[in-house]
Amino acid sequence: MLNKQRLHNDTFPVYSYEGHRGARGLYPENSIGAMKAAIDLPKVTTLEMDCHITKDKKVVVYHDHYLNPKFVQYVNGKPLSGKDDKGIIYHYNYADLAQFDIGSKFYEDFPKQKKVPTSIALLSDLIDEVENYAKEKRNTPMFYNIETKSNAGKDGEYHPNPPEFSDLLLQIVIDKGIAARTVIQSFDKRTIQYINRVYPQIKTSYLIGGNNKKSVAELVDELDYSPFILSPHYSLITANFVKDAHKAGIKIVPWTVNDDQEIKKLEALQVDGIISDYPNLF
Repeated sequence: MLNKQRLHNDTFPVYSYEGHRGARGLYPENSIGAMKAAIDLPKVTTLEMDCHITKDKKVVVYHDHYLNPKFVQYVNGKPLSGKDDKGIIYHYNYADLAQFDIGSKFYEDFPKQKKVPTSIALLSDLIDEVENYAKEKRNTPMFYNIETKSNAGKDGEYHPNPPEFSDLLLQIVIDKGIAARTVIQSFDKRTIQYINRVYPQIKTSYLIGGNNKKSVAELVDELDYSPFILSPHYSLITANFVKDAHKAGIKIVPWTVNDDQEIKKLEALQVDGIISDYPNLF
């Protein structure tokens, strides 16, 4: 059981500086090394990451539902082939994922990214490493923003159903003692609706795509509850959107902002945080 008193006494950062997928622009994304790179940057408060579920029900830290040949290769340096070329993560047991390297191949979208052999991490291992590293490097622990990578219509194909996905992820978050410092975010409202209902002490964030035309009130109505955070694409942020969210008691943390001037503009609009691939810009 979660300790409600402890959860409610922990505070969220006044301003959440979030390293997207750790520090995606600087280090292989969603890796333990990327999280450590973000921790090394003193302004970063929060580690943003993505999670999938494997065939044997392990929670792994990875974004795409498939092995992305843009940056994934075999550990021997050969390109993906056959069933592994865009192979679905949910179709592999965790032990099978050890044959893939997500950090050595040049990734043209992020040319400044450090190249280092990197494996897909278990969420539990990543949390252990992060907690220990933060103790060494900082006076205060890190916060976590963890996305459930699920899509309506893909249950059983790309991932388990929202309750099972959420239960598997939150069991780790709770067991590792980081629940009070964790927000669960998703574009798939089903997961955060389930979490709000079954784990009401857990903070949730509703991710909003760049084509959104709905107001804050309409988004809340769509969810049927008020999330802790609304996290829209940064292009959607206006003074009125922020003002309406704050009136409703909701924080605004836009994604993914990779330009220092844009970061300053958003700060001036009084958002409550920034998610960036380049947390060195903070």
